[in-house]
Amino acid sequence: MLNKRINYYGFEKPAYDECLDLIRETDRRHMEMLNLWFLVITCIYLYFSWQNSLGLSRNNSPVFLIILLVEFVGEIIFFFCRKFIDKIAFVAIYITITVTLSFGIVCSVAQPYMAATIYLVALVVVALSFIDVLWRMAVSLLVLTGVFLCSSYQVKPDTIFKQDVFNVVIVFILSIILHFLLQQARMRQFITFMESERMKHELEVKSSFDGLTQLLNRARFFSMAREVLRGEGEDSMVLGIIDLDKFKQINDTLGHQMGDKVIQTASKTILDTLGIEYGEKWSFTERAVKEKLNFAGRLGGDEFVVFIRNLKTPEEVEAAFYKILKTLNDVRLEGVTGINASIGVTLLSKEDYDVDKAYSRADEALYRSKEEGRNRVSFSKEVRGAGK
Repeated sequence: MLNKRINYYGFEKPAYDECLDLIRETDRRHMEMLNLWFLVITCIYLYFSWQNSLGLSRNNSPVFLIILLVEFVGEIIFFFCRKFIDKIAFVAIYITITVTLSFGIVCSVAQPYMAATIYLVALVVVALSFIDVLWRMAVSLLVLTGVFLCSSYQVKPDTIFKQDVFNVVIVFILSIILHFLLQQARMRQFITFMESERMKHELEVKSSFDGLTQLLNRARFFSMAREVLRGEGEDSMVLGIIDLDKFKQINDTLGHQMGDKVIQTASKTILDTLGIEYGEKWSFTERAVKEKLNFAGRLGGDEFVVFIRNLKTPEEVEAAFYKILKTLNDVRLEGVTGINASIGVTLLSKEDYDVDKAYSRADEALYRSKEEGRNRVSFSKEVRGAGK
C-alpha cells in the first residue's frame, strides 16, 4: 500500500485517476514549453558548432541539425494536433523526455574535454516538468542517464568521466527527490481543485433540480426559457403545461407515499418520452440552451412544464403531447391504473420574448382541458390556427 502511495506521489490511485485530465493537460503544456526551449538552445549549439567555437566542431553540425528538425516537427505537432497529443499523452511524454535528454547526451559527446552541463540541466528540467507515476519516471531517467554515462566513458578522458559520474549521481538523486515533492504539491492542488469543482457542481444541481422528481425546478426552468427566447431566436418552439387529474384523491386514498411515487413516475415518463438525458447533470442547463435540447420542470405539486424544440409542424406538436398523455395513461402502479393528465400547449415564435405571456396562453389551454372533461390535450389559438 505504501509503495502504491509513493508511486502516486503520496495519494491513492483513485485520487490520481480522478485528476488524470488535469495531469495530462499540464504535461502537454510542459511538453510544448520544453520543446520550444530546447529548440532555441539547439539553434545556439548549431551556430557555435558551425563556427567551431566553445569546444564544438563543425562535424557535429549535422547531428544538431537533425535534432533541430525533430524539435521543429514536434513544435508543429504540438501546435496543430493537440487532441492527438492528448490521446497519446503517455507516449508523447516519454518521447519528449527521450529527445530532450538525448540532446543533452549529444552536447556532452560534442564537447569531450568538458564536463557535461546541458544534460544535467535537462535532467532537472524534465524531472520537474512531467507527472506520470514515480517508478516509470525514475526508470526512464535512470536508463537515459546510463546511456549518458556510457557515452561519456567512451569519448571523454578518465578525469572528466569521473567528474560526470559524480555530478550526474548527485543531480539524479536531487532530481528524483524534487520530482516527487513538486508533483506531490501539484497533485494536492489538483485534488483541491477537483473537490472545489465537485462542490460547485453539486450546488449547481441542488439549485437547478427538484429533489423529488429530478426535473428542473420552477426558477431554473423559467430562467432557461427566458434565455432561449432572448437568444437569436428559433422556429418551432413549444411550451406545455401538464397537470395530473384528481391527484388529491390518490393522496387521500392511497397515501402521500404513493402520491410521491405517482409524481416521480410521471416525471420519468415525461423525461423518457421527450428524450431528455442529463448526462453530466451539472452542465445540463447550459448545454440544453446552447444545443437546442428539450427540457422539463416541476412547477410544484402535481404540475409540470415542458419546453420542446425542433417540432416542425402543428401535427408534430399534437403527436408529441398525445404521446406523453398516452404513455401516462398506460402507467400501472399498485392501486393506480393509468395516470390521467390535462395538458395545455402553446407555440412560441421568434417574437415571443416574454415567457410569462406564453405561459399564460398555455395555462388558458390547460384550463380548457379541465373544463372539457380532463385527460386531454388542448392547444392555444395560435396552435389551432396553424393547424387549419
